[in-house]
Amino acid sequence: MNISSIVIMTKPDKIQEVLKSLEESGLCDIHFYDERGRIIVTIEGEDVYEETFKLKAIQDIPYVVSAEMSFAYSEEELQKAINEFEKVQQEREVPEILEDENIKAEAIVYKGHIKAYLR
Repeated sequence: MNISSIVIMTKPDKIQEVLKSLEESGLCDIHFYDERGRIIVTIEGEDVYEETFKLKAIQDIPYVVSAEMSFAYSEEELQKAINEFEKVQQEREVPEILEDENIKAEAIVYKGHIKAYLR
């Protein structure tokens, strides 16, 4: 499941018409609008293709000047990040150099991989 927010701009005198079209479309949930013609909505989709279809449909609504995705959430991306974090946690070991009391901290130069670098 993906969820994205979209910022929609319309002319202030057309905002009620655009709001009505958005409500009738069933494409999104309206969360905010103001007298300057800004509307904030969220869309949901099973994947990015469904979200893109909905975004394009919103962009095609009469009197919509612009409609662009602002923020996106993807369960798939979240799960990938969680898996990567868990993998790093499982593989994590303290490098021997950090356990050696005979090596002074000043002798360690970090360059992305602590095990390989000593002065």
